[in-house]
Amino acid sequence: MTILLHICCAPCAIHPLRVLREEGFHITGLYYNPNIHPYREYLRRWEALDGFAREERLEVAAAPVYELETFLRMVVFKEDERCRWCYELRLRRTAAAARDGNYGGFSTTLLYSKYQKHDWIRDVGERLAREYGVPFLYRDFRLGWEEGERISRARQIYRQPYCGCIYSEKERYAKKRPIRRGE
Repeated sequence: MTILLHICCAPCAIHPLRVLREEGFHITGLYYNPNIHPYREYLRRWEALDGFAREERLEVAAAPVYELETFLRMVVFKEDERCRWCYELRLRRTAAAARDGNYGGFSTTLLYSKYQKHDWIRDVGERLAREYGVPFLYRDFRLGWEEGERISRARQIYRQPYCGCIYSEKERYAKKRPIRRGE
């Protein structure tokens, strides 16, 4: 069976790709991440994934444009549930591409991260599967977290320091050095 795998970044693709291939699936990747900010980070993640994909002989399609505005319009004033909206946006594009490309199913490397909300991802994926008529393949890839970390470091694959969106960037760095009056 062929699976269209939404890929957020190269490090998160390592373990899911290995597992799905071992299960006998033929995988095509889809890089669609309009949440990533700034644009240079978006490009850096794409370049890391492109290099990884060539090494792994993985076909990866990239979204033709950087749609940051689409992401921002979806999450503004809904920041407490921004992740749910982000999953919706990225998995909707993946489900539609899986349907249009006659794939046997779709999944996401977001299921690899121990920081993502798996219950939300699964809910969104299963709802979109019904809507688009393409099965959502749920796997708890978190079991391979350490393996993916080790391999990405050994292969010197770019590892980003935050999830991707402007909000997660703020959370990552504001904790380290909050702004104080008079600075």
